[in-house]
Amino acid sequence: MAAQAKNDSLIRAAKELGENIPWCEEYEKMISGMLYDCLDPTLSRARFRVRGWCTRYNTWWPHDVPDADLDYLAQERGKQLREVIGKVGEDVYLEPPVFLDYGCNIKLGDRIYANFNLTILDCSLVTIGNRVLFGPNSRLVTTAGLVATPSSCRA
Repeated sequence: MAAQAKNDSLIRAAKELGENIPWCEEYEKMISGMLYDCLDPTLSRARFRVRGWCTRYNTWWPHDVPDADLDYLAQERGKQLREVIGKVGEDVYLEPPVFLDYGCNIKLGDRIYANFNLTILDCSLVTIGNRVLFGPNSRLVTTAGLVATPSSCRA
């Protein structure tokens, strides 16, 4: 069942995750686990922005850099991750493709590697600690505001 009130501690934690947070009433409800309007314009714009970022991240390759190597690739991918992920630790590498809902609700620790096809649906805060390895096709799915019963869909 969905939460009935906003979670102040989650809202405070979200405020530490950078400037890409789509602050609005529906965002606060979403990360608190309440029923929320996913079609809210602010939330829709945030998801749209991240879809574009995922496309760029998943298709980028250093074609124009003749002396590029794996170290260069890791450094550039780290910069790209910091454009959208709330917090990114040291030595983090996510093999493309990567799929995110908002990105801004994710906190990544140090020394993280994700093999191909990682999906993180971050409708709530997602914290991944240090020294974590993900196998291929891994998924982290939050269920904030998920309608759990048919009766909750009724007007």
